[in-house]
Amino acid sequence: MTTAEHTITGDDYTSYRKKIDALLAEGKVTGAKQSDALVEFTKLNNQRMNRIDKTVSLMPELQHRIANTSRKTQWVMLAQGWCGDCAQLVPVFGKIADASQGKIELTIVNPDERNDLMERFSTNGARSVPKLVVLDAESGEVIGVWGPRPKPAQEIMLKWKATNGAMSKDDFEKELHTWYAKDKTLTTQAELIELPVW
Repeated sequence: MTTAEHTITGDDYTSYRKKIDALLAEGKVTGAKQSDALVEFTKLNNQRMNRIDKTVSLMPELQHRIANTSRKTQWVMLAQGWCGDCAQLVPVFGKIADASQGKIELTIVNPDERNDLMERFSTNGARSVPKLVVLDAESGEVIGVWGPRPKPAQEIMLKWKATNGAMSKDDFEKELHTWYAKDKTLTTQAELIELPVW
């Protein structure tokens, strides 16, 4: 399974953050949907990303993988600025790309602009973000897929959906983001270590 590497363009982490800020300054958000609620979610997510940028540190095992891989890869991340999971996860991918010293090219893509990728890498038929697709930089071959969230966070989501409305969305989001805050990206990093991309 391959994807033509040169056809996937997007933003690096710094550009992604700048794009979100520029849109917020106009009262807008990433993606096709626009609403006041999404603007407020995006503002909250900016605070989350700022906190994670300051506090995230890569696990020694992950640092070892990054330092010792000779393979050049493109990490394509389908993400939206208003998505709470994206805010909790995209900063760690930015940190990984920085630590790779050019071996990992992080490309953050607006899923509304790449329906083909969203369809191809859907999660149980759903267009869930964030979604990571790792390509071999030379061949364009897909060598790893991860997401939309680490397994314990996905279990929280599935548990909420199974309540059929008995648990409010606010209570679900509180439980989910409390888990992310306590986990400090460690589960995500551990899952990435196990991907066959190194």
